[in-house]
Amino acid sequence: MNLLHLKYALEVAKAGSLSKASETLLTAVPNISRSIKDLEANLGVVIFDRNTKGMELTPEGEELMEYAKSILGQLEQIENFYKNGTPKKQKFSVCVPRASYISHALADFTNTLSDAPLEIFYKETNSQRTIKNILEHDYKLGIIRYPEYYDKHFKTLLDEKNLCYELVCDFMYTVVMSKDSELAEQNEIRYSDLIKHIEIAHADPYVPSIAPAKLLKEELPDDVERRIYVFERASQFELLNRNKDTFMWVSPIPDDLLDRYGLVQKRCVDNTKVYRDVLIYREGYKLTELDKAFITVLCDSKRKYI
Repeated sequence: MNLLHLKYALEVAKAGSLSKASETLLTAVPNISRSIKDLEANLGVVIFDRNTKGMELTPEGEELMEYAKSILGQLEQIENFYKNGTPKKQKFSVCVPRASYISHALADFTNTLSDAPLEIFYKETNSQRTIKNILEHDYKLGIIRYPEYYDKHFKTLLDEKNLCYELVCDFMYTVVMSKDSELAEQNEIRYSDLIKHIEIAHADPYVPSIAPAKLLKEELPDDVERRIYVFERASQFELLNRNKDTFMWVSPIPDDLLDRYGLVQKRCVDNTKVYRDVLIYREGYKLTELDKAFITVLCDSKRKYI
Protein backbone atom coordinates (compact mmCIF):
# COMPACT_ATOMS: atom_id res chain seq x y z
CA MET A 1 0.00 0.00 0.00
CA ASN A 2 1.35 3.40 -1.02
CA LEU A 3 1.38 5.92 1.85
CA LEU A 4 1.15 8.79 -0.64
CA HIS A 5 -2.15 7.35 -1.84
CA LEU A 6 -3.40 7.37 1.77
CA LYS A 7 -2.35 11.00 2.10
CA TYR A 8 -4.21 11.94 -1.08
CA ALA A 9 -7.36 10.09 0.03
CA LEU A 10 -7.28 11.78 3.44
CA GLU A 11 -7.00 15.22 1.87
CA VAL A 12 -9.91 14.50 -0.49
CA ALA A 13 -11.97 13.38 2.50
CA LYS A 14 -11.20 16.66 4.26
CA ALA A 15 -11.81 18.84 1.20
CA GLY A 16 -14.85 16.99 -0.14
CA SER A 17 -13.71 17.22 -3.75
CA LEU A 18 -10.78 16.39 -6.01
CA SER A 19 -10.34 19.98 -7.19
CA LYS A 20 -10.10 21.44 -3.67
CA ALA A 21 -7.69 18.68 -2.64
CA SER A 22 -5.63 19.42 -5.74
CA GLU A 23 -5.19 23.04 -4.66
CA THR A 24 -3.96 22.00 -1.21
CA LEU A 25 -1.70 19.17 -2.41
CA LEU A 26 -0.40 21.10 -5.45
CA THR A 27 -0.99 17.95 -7.47
CA ALA A 28 -3.02 17.53 -10.65
CA VAL A 29 -6.56 16.19 -10.28
CA PRO A 30 -5.97 13.17 -12.60
CA ASN A 31 -3.00 12.08 -10.46
CA ILE A 32 -5.07 12.24 -7.27
CA SER A 33 -8.00 10.45 -8.89
CA ARG A 34 -5.74 7.69 -10.22
CA SER A 35 -4.08 7.26 -6.81
CA ILE A 36 -7.43 6.83 -5.08
CA LYS A 37 -8.59 4.29 -7.67
CA ASP A 38 -5.33 2.36 -7.20
CA LEU A 39 -5.84 2.43 -3.42
CA GLU A 40 -9.43 1.18 -3.74
CA ALA A 41 -8.32 -1.60 -6.09
CA ASN A 42 -5.45 -2.58 -3.82
CA LEU A 43 -7.65 -2.81 -0.72
CA GLY A 44 -10.78 -4.09 -2.43
CA VAL A 45 -13.05 -1.39 -0.99
CA VAL A 46 -14.91 1.65 -2.29
CA ILE A 47 -13.60 4.63 -0.34
CA PHE A 48 -15.69 7.41 -1.88
CA ASP A 49 -19.16 7.86 -3.33
CA ARG A 50 -18.78 10.08 -6.38
CA ASN A 51 -21.80 12.32 -6.89
CA THR A 52 -22.77 15.82 -7.96
CA LYS A 53 -21.93 17.15 -4.50
CA GLY A 54 -18.38 15.90 -4.72
CA MET A 55 -16.60 13.04 -2.99
CA GLU A 56 -18.31 11.58 0.09
CA LEU A 57 -16.83 8.82 2.24
CA THR A 58 -18.51 5.42 2.30
CA PRO A 59 -18.75 3.61 5.68
CA GLU A 60 -15.66 1.60 4.66
CA GLY A 61 -13.96 4.84 3.65
CA GLU A 62 -14.67 6.43 7.05
CA GLU A 63 -13.10 3.42 8.75
CA LEU A 64 -10.05 3.54 6.47
CA MET A 65 -9.56 7.27 7.09
CA GLU A 66 -9.37 6.64 10.83
CA TYR A 67 -6.49 4.24 10.17
CA ALA A 68 -4.92 6.73 7.73
CA LYS A 69 -4.98 9.53 10.32
CA SER A 70 -3.28 7.28 12.85
CA ILE A 71 -0.64 5.97 10.42
CA LEU A 72 0.23 9.36 8.90
CA GLY A 73 0.19 11.01 12.30
CA GLN A 74 2.69 8.50 13.67
CA LEU A 75 4.93 8.98 10.63
CA GLU A 76 4.85 12.74 11.15
CA GLN A 77 5.85 12.27 14.79
CA ILE A 78 8.79 10.08 13.81
CA GLU A 79 9.98 12.58 11.19
CA ASN A 80 9.67 15.52 13.58
CA PHE A 81 11.48 13.73 16.35
CA TYR A 82 14.46 12.51 14.33
CA LYS A 83 14.76 15.42 11.89
CA ASN A 84 13.93 18.36 14.12
CA GLY A 85 14.37 17.03 17.63
CA THR A 86 10.78 18.03 18.34
CA PRO A 87 9.55 16.89 21.78
CA LYS A 88 7.14 13.99 21.58
CA LYS A 89 3.53 15.08 21.83
CA GLN A 90 1.41 13.62 24.58
CA LYS A 91 -1.91 12.25 23.37
CA PHE A 92 -5.17 11.76 25.17
CA SER A 93 -8.14 10.04 23.52
CA VAL A 94 -11.56 9.04 24.75
CA CYS A 95 -14.89 7.93 23.22
CA VAL A 96 -17.98 8.78 25.25
CA PRO A 97 -21.79 8.85 25.15
CA ARG A 98 -23.52 12.19 24.59
CA ALA A 99 -23.56 13.43 28.18
CA SER A 100 -23.22 16.92 29.63
CA TYR A 101 -21.49 15.84 32.83
CA ILE A 102 -18.75 14.23 30.69
CA SER A 103 -18.32 17.25 28.40
CA HIS A 104 -18.10 19.45 31.52
CA ALA A 105 -15.41 17.10 32.83
CA LEU A 106 -13.48 17.49 29.57
CA ALA A 107 -13.60 21.29 29.84
CA ASP A 108 -12.37 21.16 33.46
CA PHE A 109 -9.68 18.66 32.45
CA THR A 110 -8.31 21.00 29.78
CA ASN A 111 -7.92 23.73 32.40
CA THR A 112 -5.44 21.49 34.28
CA LEU A 113 -3.09 20.97 31.32
CA SER A 114 0.49 22.19 31.16
CA ASP A 115 2.13 23.95 28.19
CA ALA A 116 3.72 20.70 26.94
CA PRO A 117 2.91 19.58 23.35
CA LEU A 118 -0.42 17.76 23.44
CA GLU A 119 -3.25 16.41 21.27
CA ILE A 120 -6.69 15.53 22.63
CA PHE A 121 -9.22 13.40 20.74
CA TYR A 122 -12.78 13.43 22.12
CA LYS A 123 -15.47 11.52 20.24
CA GLU A 124 -19.16 11.23 21.13
CA THR A 125 -20.71 8.02 19.85
CA ASN A 126 -22.64 4.92 20.89
CA SER A 127 -21.33 1.94 22.87
CA GLN A 128 -20.71 -0.26 19.83
CA ARG A 129 -18.45 2.28 18.12
CA THR A 130 -16.70 3.07 21.39
CA ILE A 131 -15.74 -0.57 21.85
CA LYS A 132 -14.68 -0.78 18.19
CA ASN A 133 -12.55 2.37 18.48
CA ILE A 134 -10.78 1.00 21.56
CA LEU A 135 -10.08 -2.35 19.89
CA GLU A 136 -9.31 -1.31 16.32
CA HIS A 137 -8.40 2.39 16.32
CA ASP A 138 -6.11 4.60 18.33
CA TYR A 139 -8.46 5.43 21.20
CA LYS A 140 -7.23 4.54 24.68
CA LEU A 141 -10.24 5.22 26.93
CA GLY A 142 -13.96 4.79 26.40
CA ILE A 143 -17.19 5.23 28.34
CA ILE A 144 -20.08 3.01 27.32
CA ARG A 145 -23.72 3.44 28.36
CA TYR A 146 -26.41 0.79 28.64
CA PRO A 147 -29.51 -0.16 30.68
CA GLU A 148 -28.51 -1.78 33.97
CA TYR A 149 -30.47 -4.96 33.21
CA TYR A 150 -28.14 -5.63 30.25
CA ASP A 151 -25.09 -5.59 32.53
CA LYS A 152 -24.39 -9.30 32.01
CA HIS A 153 -24.46 -8.96 28.20
CA PHE A 154 -21.87 -6.20 28.24
CA LYS A 155 -19.60 -7.73 30.84
CA THR A 156 -19.54 -10.99 28.88
CA LEU A 157 -18.55 -9.08 25.72
CA LEU A 158 -15.92 -6.99 27.52
CA ASP A 159 -14.37 -10.11 29.06
CA GLU A 160 -14.28 -11.81 25.65
CA LYS A 161 -12.56 -8.75 24.13
CA ASN A 162 -10.03 -8.52 27.00
CA LEU A 163 -11.24 -5.08 28.02
CA CYS A 164 -11.00 -3.73 31.55
CA TYR A 165 -14.07 -1.97 32.91
CA GLU A 166 -14.93 0.21 35.90
CA LEU A 167 -18.30 1.65 36.89
CA VAL A 168 -18.51 5.42 36.56
CA CYS A 169 -22.12 5.91 37.69
CA ASP A 170 -25.70 4.66 37.67
CA PHE A 171 -28.49 7.14 36.92
CA MET A 172 -32.03 7.56 35.62
CA TYR A 173 -32.83 9.74 32.64
CA THR A 174 -34.62 13.03 33.19
CA VAL A 175 -36.85 14.83 30.69
CA VAL A 176 -35.57 18.16 29.38
CA MET A 177 -37.66 20.74 27.55
CA SER A 178 -37.91 24.48 26.85
CA LYS A 179 -38.79 26.64 29.86
CA ASP A 180 -41.71 27.84 27.68
CA SER A 181 -43.05 24.32 27.14
CA GLU A 182 -46.32 23.37 28.77
CA LEU A 183 -44.44 20.39 30.21
CA ALA A 184 -42.27 22.79 32.22
CA GLU A 185 -45.37 24.09 34.00
CA GLN A 186 -46.44 20.66 35.24
CA ASN A 187 -45.59 19.60 38.77
CA GLU A 188 -45.49 15.95 37.74
CA ILE A 189 -44.66 14.41 34.36
CA ARG A 190 -45.90 11.02 33.21
CA TYR A 191 -45.34 9.04 30.02
CA SER A 192 -48.84 9.97 28.86
CA ASP A 193 -47.93 13.67 29.00
CA LEU A 194 -45.20 13.17 26.41
CA ILE A 195 -47.27 11.49 23.70
CA LYS A 196 -48.46 14.68 21.97
CA HIS A 197 -44.99 16.23 21.95
CA ILE A 198 -41.99 15.75 19.63
CA GLU A 199 -39.19 13.62 21.00
CA ILE A 200 -35.58 14.42 20.11
CA ALA A 201 -33.85 11.04 20.03
CA HIS A 202 -30.89 9.01 18.84
CA ALA A 203 -31.28 6.00 16.58
CA ASP A 204 -28.19 4.07 17.61
CA PRO A 205 -28.84 1.96 20.74
CA TYR A 206 -26.60 -1.10 21.10
CA VAL A 207 -26.49 -4.21 23.27
CA PRO A 208 -24.40 -7.25 22.25
CA SER A 209 -26.45 -10.23 21.02
CA ILE A 210 -29.70 -8.21 21.09
CA ALA A 211 -31.38 -7.39 17.77
CA PRO A 212 -31.35 -3.64 16.94
CA ALA A 213 -35.08 -3.71 16.18
CA LYS A 214 -35.81 -5.02 19.66
CA LEU A 215 -33.62 -2.35 21.24
CA LEU A 216 -35.28 0.44 19.27
CA LYS A 217 -38.65 -0.88 20.43
CA GLU A 218 -37.49 -0.73 24.05
CA GLU A 219 -35.76 2.64 23.84
CA LEU A 220 -38.28 4.36 21.56
CA PRO A 221 -41.78 3.01 22.33
CA ASP A 222 -44.58 3.50 19.83
CA ASP A 223 -46.57 5.86 22.07
CA VAL A 224 -44.66 8.88 20.77
CA GLU A 225 -45.46 9.29 17.08
CA ARG A 226 -43.23 12.29 16.22
CA ARG A 227 -39.44 12.15 16.56
CA ILE A 228 -36.40 14.08 15.37
CA TYR A 229 -33.18 12.05 15.26
CA VAL A 230 -30.04 14.10 15.84
CA PHE A 231 -26.51 13.22 16.89
CA GLU A 232 -24.84 16.55 17.69
CA ARG A 233 -25.54 17.81 21.19
CA ALA A 234 -25.53 21.54 20.46
CA SER A 235 -28.17 20.96 17.75
CA GLN A 236 -30.30 19.10 20.27
CA PHE A 237 -30.21 22.00 22.70
CA GLU A 238 -30.99 24.51 19.95
CA LEU A 239 -34.04 22.48 18.94
CA LEU A 240 -35.24 22.22 22.52
CA ASN A 241 -34.76 25.95 23.01
CA ARG A 242 -36.46 27.08 19.82
CA ASN A 243 -39.30 24.55 19.61
CA LYS A 244 -41.38 24.43 22.78
CA ASP A 245 -43.15 21.25 21.64
CA THR A 246 -39.96 19.15 21.83
CA PHE A 247 -38.50 17.13 24.69
CA MET A 248 -35.55 14.79 25.17
CA TRP A 249 -34.47 12.08 27.59
CA VAL A 250 -31.04 12.92 29.04
CA SER A 251 -28.62 12.09 31.80
CA PRO A 252 -28.85 14.96 34.34
CA ILE A 253 -27.74 18.29 32.84
CA PRO A 254 -25.79 20.94 34.82
CA ASP A 255 -27.74 24.08 35.73
CA ASP A 256 -25.42 26.42 33.80
CA LEU A 257 -26.15 24.55 30.55
CA LEU A 258 -29.90 24.61 31.24
CA ASP A 259 -29.74 28.37 31.83
CA ARG A 260 -27.66 28.94 28.69
CA TYR A 261 -30.30 27.34 26.46
CA GLY A 262 -33.40 28.29 28.45
CA LEU A 263 -34.24 24.70 29.38
CA VAL A 264 -35.87 22.89 32.29
CA GLN A 265 -35.29 19.27 33.33
CA LYS A 266 -37.77 17.20 35.31
CA ARG A 267 -38.11 13.67 36.58
CA CYS A 268 -40.76 11.47 35.01
CA VAL A 269 -42.52 9.59 37.80
CA ASP A 270 -43.23 6.62 35.51
CA ASN A 271 -39.57 6.15 34.61
CA THR A 272 -37.75 3.58 36.76
CA LYS A 273 -35.13 2.39 34.25
CA VAL A 274 -31.56 2.69 35.51
CA TYR A 275 -28.69 3.30 33.09
CA ARG A 276 -25.01 2.62 33.65
CA ASP A 277 -21.92 4.49 32.41
CA VAL A 278 -18.81 2.30 32.43
CA LEU A 279 -15.18 3.24 31.75
CA ILE A 280 -13.32 0.78 29.49
CA TYR A 281 -9.77 0.33 28.20
CA ARG A 282 -7.62 -2.48 26.88
CA GLU A 283 -6.31 -5.12 29.25
CA GLY A 284 -2.62 -4.44 29.84
CA TYR A 285 -2.90 -0.76 28.93
CA LYS A 286 -1.11 1.39 31.50
CA LEU A 287 -3.05 4.54 32.30
CA THR A 288 -1.06 7.69 31.59
CA GLU A 289 -0.93 10.71 33.88
CA LEU A 290 -3.34 12.44 31.50
CA ASP A 291 -5.74 9.48 31.69
CA LYS A 292 -5.63 9.57 35.49
CA ALA A 293 -6.18 13.33 35.55
CA PHE A 294 -9.24 13.02 33.29
CA ILE A 295 -10.70 10.18 35.37
CA THR A 296 -10.27 12.26 38.53
CA VAL A 297 -12.08 15.22 36.99
CA LEU A 298 -14.75 12.90 35.57
CA CYS A 299 -15.48 11.50 39.04
CA ASP A 300 -15.71 15.04 40.43
CA SER A 301 -18.17 15.96 37.69
CA LYS A 302 -20.21 12.83 38.33
CA ARG A 303 -20.51 13.62 42.04
CA LYS A 304 -21.52 17.20 41.25
CA TYR A 305 -24.14 16.60 38.57
CA ILE A 306 -25.43 13.01 38.74
